[in-house]
Amino acid sequence: MIKQFLNQEWKQFFRSSYWQKSVALNILMGFLALYFIVVFLALGISLYPILKKQFPESDPLIIVNGFIFYWFLADLLIRFFLQKLPVMNVKPLLVLPVSRSKITHYVLNKSVVSFFNFLPLFATIPFGLFLINEDYNTTSVIIWIVLLTIFTLIINFLNFIIESKSSETELSFLPILVIASALFALNYFEIVSFSSILSKAINSITQNPVLLIIPVAILIGLYYLNYSIIKKKLYIDASLKKKTQVATTTDMAWTRKFGDIAPFLQLDLKLLWRNKRPRSSIFMIIIGLLYGLFFYPNPTYKDMVPMFVFVGVFITGIFMINFGQFIPAWDSGYYKLLMSQNIKYKEYLKSKYSLMIISAVALFVLSIPYVYFGWKILLIHFAAMVYNIGVNSYVLLYGGSFNRKQIDLTQKAAFNYQGTGAVQWLIGFPLLLAPILIFYLPYKFISFEAGIATLIILGTIGIIFHQKLMKFISQQYLASKYKMISAFEQNT
Repeated sequence: MIKQFLNQEWKQFFRSSYWQKSVALNILMGFLALYFIVVFLALGISLYPILKKQFPESDPLIIVNGFIFYWFLADLLIRFFLQKLPVMNVKPLLVLPVSRSKITHYVLNKSVVSFFNFLPLFATIPFGLFLINEDYNTTSVIIWIVLLTIFTLIINFLNFIIESKSSETELSFLPILVIASALFALNYFEIVSFSSILSKAINSITQNPVLLIIPVAILIGLYYLNYSIIKKKLYIDASLKKKTQVATTTDMAWTRKFGDIAPFLQLDLKLLWRNKRPRSSIFMIIIGLLYGLFFYPNPTYKDMVPMFVFVGVFITGIFMINFGQFIPAWDSGYYKLLMSQNIKYKEYLKSKYSLMIISAVALFVLSIPYVYFGWKILLIHFAAMVYNIGVNSYVLLYGGSFNRKQIDLTQKAAFNYQGTGAVQWLIGFPLLLAPILIFYLPYKFISFEAGIATLIILGTIGIIFHQKLMKFISQQYLASKYKMISAFEQNT
């Protein structure tokens, strides 16, 4: 059965409409994986000599054990934000005589071979070999490596439980950040020395291997707890169950002033307000508005004026970027129905454009208090707003014509990479880095005002040629209309 599961996933990957993009992205991820492997390998090889040189009177193994608590804490945080439970398309299997237990075990066992679980071995094994070479007890060193591997798997399954419990809440990353910060603070201020407790526990287990049964029991317990959680959700009608809420309706009469795009504008506004994933774009506005406080008061960035352009583009375009990069994937759930209606693509895109422009202007107005840090900041924000309206908005709309990944609107928003593909990575340069370069050249060789004028002129040109640009972008969407429909129909 496992062989059949692997065969199905292999075929699904290569038969997907965007498999070429996935391969390209996987190649990039492969290079990143190699980079981290080299880093951890270098750490494992150099750690013992460095510790011995810096602390000649101390035992390097004891020192390492004292820092394992911080490693586990960092590992849990990184996994929470980056690692997801392996996914397979189980709905077709649920109507077949396939045991739900086998499906659940397959998904959980698949998570064991995650890159996150293998990466620490590139540090622990070389370090262990150094210990053996320095006449440490071979059995104790092997037990130590096995113990850390078990701890890694414990974190692996603990992470999935935390994600499962937090996925139903907004800003689900806040609890894990608060808990991790609290544990770090308790340990740092020596209120509760978790580092010492964990270090002593590791030393005890390495000296008495029988105690290894304790972490093994914890690992098995977490495995079956995950098993229970996942198996309960493996029903064909599980996705049909909805949370009962009191319905509130509004006709949004004010949107009728926008003419033909009013129905689409209403659809977008309702989508933003009623669904968990797109609603994050609204919450991100608050974070975006406060972003300047990390740079403007900091003396370190006082002379880094081009960096302020990045901040300005980010502040005035935070909603535009978060919302625009997933056009038209926001509508992927009903895109086929939408495209079967007698609508004009230009009107559909114009509603998205209008929403992004309104947000850029509103965010500029809300960012006016940053004038406290100088009039130059206000000028940068204004230029960034014009650039976002006249350039970045079209870049986002054009990039959307290449989107082929659907989005589940009901999933949590925080660090959810569903729908993210090569397109989102590629448009990152013209969105955030290009304005810095465009500003820097005239700023460097002429003046600050010349850099600001360049951004404003480019944005104004885009606004002047709005109709032609929208016509061109609409043609791109029409050309890829059926490809997008086909891609969104796939459960990938």
